[in-house]
Amino acid sequence: MAEQIVILDFGSQYTQVIARRVRECNVYSVIVRYDTPASEIKALAPSGIILSGGPSSVYAKDAPLLDPAVLKLGLPVLGICYGLQLLGHFLGGKVEPGLKREYGKGTLRVKDSFSPLFANLPETLQVWNSHADRLTKLPKGFKAVAVTENSEGAAIENRAGKMFGLQFHPEVAHTPKGREIISNFVHNICGCGKNWTMHNYIEQAVENIQAKVGQDRVILGLSGGSTRAWRPRSCTRPSGIS
Repeated sequence: MAEQIVILDFGSQYTQVIARRVRECNVYSVIVRYDTPASEIKALAPSGIILSGGPSSVYAKDAPLLDPAVLKLGLPVLGICYGLQLLGHFLGGKVEPGLKREYGKGTLRVKDSFSPLFANLPETLQVWNSHADRLTKLPKGFKAVAVTENSEGAAIENRAGKMFGLQFHPEVAHTPKGREIISNFVHNICGCGKNWTMHNYIEQAVENIQAKVGQDRVILGLSGGSTRAWRPRSCTRPSGIS
């Protein structure tokens, strides 16, 4: 099975962007529901897991929460914004409402130059924030490796446990070095190579469809909902179908 990163979606408007950034690192990514059981995630054999951001508070009655067993799979985990707060919530830290909402551009100062997330990056970075809650107590085994003006735990890590958290959004264009941070996670921390390309994915997807469909027909929807009858390319195209 090809290397891949599993992204748990907690309702962030940027979840698809996270997936795109991982793929730009030549690593395949797949998005799953936030409450996907740990057993199903394990069956995917991912190299690492990313917890997306989201609009909720971890203490809200209807807050989307992950299966706690996901954090016991022994896989590298990166929590982004709400994802960081989930790490705090489930691992013994404390999340509280911030004194004010932190939204927009911020300046991140890296305190630990040996943090693998910030390898080969400058000590001061522009980042994009969008959160109201903040982590006020670190989970056991974690330390803060970067700060912003309003957050003493803007980036945290438990290096031995392979768990990392970012209070800001590295996936958006407003964090200019964010792609490098994600690359550090998928390559340096998760150990992924650079073997995936969209071309390879298309070929693999066609082979998978051929194996499932055989000589049957399917309905294929592309960009905007246009449809056409389709057969695997090894089959004869039905007359009248372009």
